[in-house]
Amino acid sequence: MTYSEAIQFLFDQLPMFQRTGPSAYKDNLDNTMYLDAYFKHPHQHFRTIHVAGTNGKGSVSHMIASILQEAGYRTGLYTSPHLRDFRERIKINGEMISEEEVTNFVVNHKPVIEKVSPSFFEMTVAMAFNYFAQQQIDVAVIEVGLGGRLDSTNIIRPEISVITNIGMDHMALLGNTLQLIAREKAGIIKKGIPAVVGQYQEEVADIFQQIANDCKASLTFADSAYLCKTVRRLEQSQEIDVYKNDEFFLKQVRLSLLGKYQTKNVQTVCSAIDQLILKGFEISKENIREGLCHVVKNTGLMGRWQILQTNPLIVCDTGHNEDGIKEVVSQICETPFNNLHMVVGMVNDKAIDAVLKLLPKQATYYFTRADIPRSLDANILKSEAKKFGLYGEAYTTVLDAVNEAKKKARINDLIFIGGSTFVVAEAI
Repeated sequence: MTYSEAIQFLFDQLPMFQRTGPSAYKDNLDNTMYLDAYFKHPHQHFRTIHVAGTNGKGSVSHMIASILQEAGYRTGLYTSPHLRDFRERIKINGEMISEEEVTNFVVNHKPVIEKVSPSFFEMTVAMAFNYFAQQQIDVAVIEVGLGGRLDSTNIIRPEISVITNIGMDHMALLGNTLQLIAREKAGIIKKGIPAVVGQYQEEVADIFQQIANDCKASLTFADSAYLCKTVRRLEQSQEIDVYKNDEFFLKQVRLSLLGKYQTKNVQTVCSAIDQLILKGFEISKENIREGLCHVVKNTGLMGRWQILQTNPLIVCDTGHNEDGIKEVVSQICETPFNNLHMVVGMVNDKAIDAVLKLLPKQATYYFTRADIPRSLDANILKSEAKKFGLYGEAYTTVLDAVNEAKKKARINDLIFIGGSTFVVAEAI
């Protein structure tokens, strides 16, 4: 079996949420527990950090991993979804799992995969934990796939549990109020394990406090201790100052991520690092500085206000729910340009009105769809967008939409690509 055959087997045989949506979601941990026992509980052989939240959990996971690498720890990183290559999901010190390792996993364990018929995500978690144990890593940063309480990653007993924030996303599965979503995500808080919540949100703060109290776990709201400010924006980075309890903590840090929303994520990361130090991790201020400076280099993070081209400026961002789009639009408003071109696609199982009403009206739109079953038909998106004063044409593929935007854009214009992680994946 070749690598491409192994990947095709997994795509064909296993239900994948990113492609098919809620039908791939399992509302229990039965398969995960079975696979964990089959592989002899590999996650017990390394330390872990668990990261959940509606927005920012990917960036926070990559930042923490980068800092741990700078501190000398052999660091695993498990994230989802991937943008270009399945192997992005499973990395050690920034290096993706090899094609050979993926192929061998499928060949060696094909009988149990066929017997259990796990979801794509359940199988990937098992592959990651098994690989990390075999490679004898020191610590792994584990990003939750969806929710928290019933997520396949939630069998670990981490050093700390991190929840970035709570917003309205995946309501069909997690609940249609912030309070219900918060309870699902708070499901990663474990007995006696410190918890860090990135943002204090009045609507859900009591829920986190109650669950932490029930678990006898300390709870920290990162933004009550840390404040991060952008000092200046550079071509491929931004310079930030970080304050702790109103005093300088780190000055003029070169952060290799451009999104202004990343300042909130840095606050969460710094608070998480405080807890790791209390747990015995040896991490210096210089490790934090260098880790933030080299996030992209150390971990390969993509798709977060990523510049794909200049003259005209082409930027993509994976923000796709209401809170994520608010941040993206805010950044667009602060970016100099003459004319704005928006290449936008969405998935068909989300409430798109909440996003469409936020998008800038003074723009030319190129409505499109990613090449996955979940994607919303571009003509339907065009029709719905018109209700919110957003006008443009529909294009069959992301490539067609991007090429048309490039054709029409002038040197000082801005082309933004987003609305869906999968549109960004194809653009990259």
